Amino acid sequence: MEKPRQSRRQFIVALVTLLAAAGGIWRFLVPRKAKREMLLRVPKAELPSHGALVYRESRIALVREEGNIIALSLVCPHLGCTVAVTPTGMVCPCHGSRFNQRGELLSGPATEPLAALAVASDGEYLVVTGRSRGGNA
Repeated sequence: MEKPRQSRRQFIVALVTLLAAAGGIWRFLVPRKAKREMLLRVPKAELPSHGALVYRESRIALVREEGNIIALSLVCPHLGCTVAVTPTGMVCPCHGSRFNQRGELLSGPATEPLAALAVASDGEYLVVTGRSRGGNA
């Protein structure tokens, strides 16, 4: 007795099932790239040539220093208070942590600097998105 050959239809169904299963497994094995959420969009003309803009509601400061634009989160890494910007630096009003204009920690109780945010140029605008190591535009 001859063994019946697999029909074309059975082969296609098996192939589609195998590809669907492989696609489902692939989805969980390969990490997705996280989309960066736009936090702030500011016209470039508003940023002074040497100085900073503070967006208190967004808890973000944009600082232009020596041609570089740095975006800093104004959330204190100690307990999440909103950091106040002064002419000499930044101070947490809750517990007194002090930071310089680049967000570097000067004194605690915070143990980390302010988070740097990514800055991108979009035509005549600066777009601030999520966390970054160095945010230059």
